[in-house]
Amino acid sequence: MKNYTLLATLLWLFFSVQTMAQPVPPKREFRGVWVATVANIDYPKAPDQRSVALKEQWIQLVEMYKNMGLNAVIVQVRPAGDAIYPTEMAPWSKYLTGRQGLPPADTTFDPLAFMIEEAHRNGMEFHAWFNPYRATMDLDTLSLSSMHLFNKRRDWMLRYGNRFLLNPALPEVREHIAQVVGEVVQKYDVDAVHFDDYFYPYKVAEEVFPDSLEYLVLGKSFANIDDWRRSNVDALVQLVSEKIRDTKPHVQFGISPFGVWRNRDKDPVMGSDTRAGLTSYDDLYADVLKWSRLGWIDYVAPQLYWHIGFTPADHYTLLKWWERNAYGRLLHIGHGAYKVANNQEVAWYDPAEMSRQIDLNRRNLTASGSIYFSSKSLVNNPLGVRDSISHYYARPSLLPIPPDKAQKAFEAPQLLQVKSKNIQPLLRWRPNRLDRKNPPLYYVVYRFEGNTFGDFENARYIMTITPRGLTQKTFEFHDATVLPDKTYTYTVTAFNRTHVESKAAPGRTVYIGQFKVQRK
Repeated sequence: MKNYTLLATLLWLFFSVQTMAQPVPPKREFRGVWVATVANIDYPKAPDQRSVALKEQWIQLVEMYKNMGLNAVIVQVRPAGDAIYPTEMAPWSKYLTGRQGLPPADTTFDPLAFMIEEAHRNGMEFHAWFNPYRATMDLDTLSLSSMHLFNKRRDWMLRYGNRFLLNPALPEVREHIAQVVGEVVQKYDVDAVHFDDYFYPYKVAEEVFPDSLEYLVLGKSFANIDDWRRSNVDALVQLVSEKIRDTKPHVQFGISPFGVWRNRDKDPVMGSDTRAGLTSYDDLYADVLKWSRLGWIDYVAPQLYWHIGFTPADHYTLLKWWERNAYGRLLHIGHGAYKVANNQEVAWYDPAEMSRQIDLNRRNLTASGSIYFSSKSLVNNPLGVRDSISHYYARPSLLPIPPDKAQKAFEAPQLLQVKSKNIQPLLRWRPNRLDRKNPPLYYVVYRFEGNTFGDFENARYIMTITPRGLTQKTFEFHDATVLPDKTYTYTVTAFNRTHVESKAAPGRTVYIGQFKVQRK
């Protein structure tokens, strides 16, 4: 143990020196956090009917995410057959207000609409996270609202372990889930729909999943019950994908599967060099590779919640495996922030573990970013994990362009002027006249040293990313970071819903001191 501790300390010191001069972050990088509402893991801290309290907690969380440099939140909107938004399809969640079916005291308050607006105001994407099959977290059915599906469609329910689940075998269940997702996509300005790893449930010891009768009736054309179960999940994912595309084509669909698809001993050709006790394909019946290959999903976010060097499931080995098997989808890596200083493995007590994982991501040619589970761990900041992440995200970063969804770019904005304000440049611009009826979603201001443009792919030249959805006719940016006796050139670009960037506006050059403005 002493030798391991010494080695870990030396590695941490070496890594600290290396990161002091780390390379400039990528221009586009997904930086997300999971926000779990079930059991009040992350939000709200405790159930509360008061809209003021619910709003204030969310504002504080988003402010922390923004200060960290994050650009996306993945929020659990349907925890367990209930909802954190008003709908006729499910009761209000007890995790929000304290009793299932009990609305906020202010009946005009829509928590989901507020959360989305606040995230967008701070320049973040909002991904609506659903648990499609989970109906309850326990067997207490007496406290369920009359609106809960357990009371409305008991025939859709299966009991397994200490929970009730919607039966994945039933076509009417799949249609219901697609309608649930479709309603949220239609009513709210979400950027993505997100499913995590809960498809068929994790195995319960000495208990058989109770779907043998459905298999006899519905699974006659399948060689075995495992293939039939996978086909049921396939059908759900395809149906939800089509529903999203038919409703709002720009909205993404992402899946966050268990981090091991299959072990090599089960599949010598496609399996990973791992010895995981369970796998996504064989135990949860989730064939995420098929969904990626067929384009049913836009991003995959495998939960690689193991440390680098963990023998049964090494983080680096799995990162490389998913790189080879992303099939052109965006690849956001899930990190187990909840394990930091909270796990029997010694490696999770190394302050540099999360930093090394981020560094591996950035060196990977396919990985498009990171998501951290969960918000609570970032709030508590064990071993300074939030500070380590913030160090990597000190510079702003644009979001990746989802495959197959890229929309036509806007025209270059009109940069009106750069004028002096206390010897500091003040930029003013507006949308191109061709885009004023349907303006860009947000803008990016670039600053280059010297009297000409530099490399637009270098994130160090990004000065600011504006909030999303601003509607004013003219925009401003005040640069308070200029140095005396320096020449700077500024420009602005516009972005659409799929993060496609316009051409740059004609630049303006400023010499600090004499404040001379020129058109480039």
